[in-house]
Amino acid sequence: MSGAHGHLHDGPDEARLRRGLTVAVVAVLMVGLVGVAVWWPRGEAPELNPGGVTLQYVDATVTDVATEDCVSIEVAGATEDCQIVTVDVTSGETSGTSAEFRIQASDFSKPQLEVGDDVVLARNPMAPPEFQYSYVDQQRTMPLLLLTILFVVVVVALGRWKGLRALAGIFVGLAVIVVFLLPSLLRGNPALPVALAATFVIAFLVLYLAHGFRPSTTVALVGTLVSLVVTALLAQVFVGAAGFTGLFGDDAQTLRVTAGLVDLRALLVAGIVIGALGVLDDVTVTQVATVVELRRVNPGLSRLELYRAAVTVGRDHIASVVNTLVLAYAGASLPLLLVFMQGARPWDRALTSELVAIEIVRTLVGSIGLVLAVPVTTALAAAALSDGPDDPGRPDDTDGRRDPDGPDRGLDPNDPGPLDLLP
Repeated sequence: MSGAHGHLHDGPDEARLRRGLTVAVVAVLMVGLVGVAVWWPRGEAPELNPGGVTLQYVDATVTDVATEDCVSIEVAGATEDCQIVTVDVTSGETSGTSAEFRIQASDFSKPQLEVGDDVVLARNPMAPPEFQYSYVDQQRTMPLLLLTILFVVVVVALGRWKGLRALAGIFVGLAVIVVFLLPSLLRGNPALPVALAATFVIAFLVLYLAHGFRPSTTVALVGTLVSLVVTALLAQVFVGAAGFTGLFGDDAQTLRVTAGLVDLRALLVAGIVIGALGVLDDVTVTQVATVVELRRVNPGLSRLELYRAAVTVGRDHIASVVNTLVLAYAGASLPLLLVFMQGARPWDRALTSELVAIEIVRTLVGSIGLVLAVPVTTALAAAALSDGPDDPGRPDDTDGRRDPDGPDRGLDPNDPGPLDLLP
């Protein structure tokens, strides 16, 4: 090992493996770009409003709420309580005017409104004046905007330059989904190939934006891509084996009517693949960083020793990530679980119903992909990064340190990582 002013050099095996991984990543990117070109959304999207009525969505503030008897929409000739809600319209063509709409007591999808509530209404200009407005949702722009600003501030304050690059990665990933993935799916293109093309491009852009163009990032990307392909295959097999139709929920029914070319079963598989990407890159980057740090602390470790030590860390990480996935899905499904507890349907029947079984398959398939990502990525990192610096040819600083805020931070052996947050 050289002194503080020199560096180690890659062996021929490591150099060849790094070149091979780089070629593989570029090849996968080309496949993704070809997929984007082939399935780029062309032509007009399906008409999402076949009736031809264009609704206008406007903001309003509730000024009065009264209760009256209304004709029941469920029992002919009967009456029921309903809210008569008066509002001041604050946006759109009718801004500054007063409007009125009603909410039936039997419509449990609508909340009990109070004076001062800020709401979103749908306006049908073709309907009679007394029926032009209907309740859609609460206004949430301001709290969501404040939360987004808080998120950006926290990420930049702790992550600094790397945090900014991570935010750029989020923006790029969402742009690929909004500009390519969703319009392509609406036009009836095959969901799984479209989702894989999108995830290949997103993974490439996000990882290199956040961590820079260096060998350790390439290793993490290869581990991510391998796990994504395995996840996609498992999702395809078990979504088919379970006989999912994708026809549950109002959104699916709407797509069935308005976008009949969309394969709802394939859409489930695509959703599993896209969802897995966000967690996979966390695991793969962590494993590569672990190998790099272990190598830096103890350059005398063999590849096998590096692998075993890093996998030990990976097991703990996997345990926490899998628990997070399961508890996150359970938390999001609490209302549904309460309904099943109240109902007469046995638990085994409830768990195998499509609505619940889809979440089980999504969780288990994603977790299998995560678990496999640990040994695959760790083995690649131990083989490709076991000798030499993470970025050959970049001289070490004379004091063995780097600028903690500089743009070359990432999976660098001289980067103190999370420790630089400590006093």
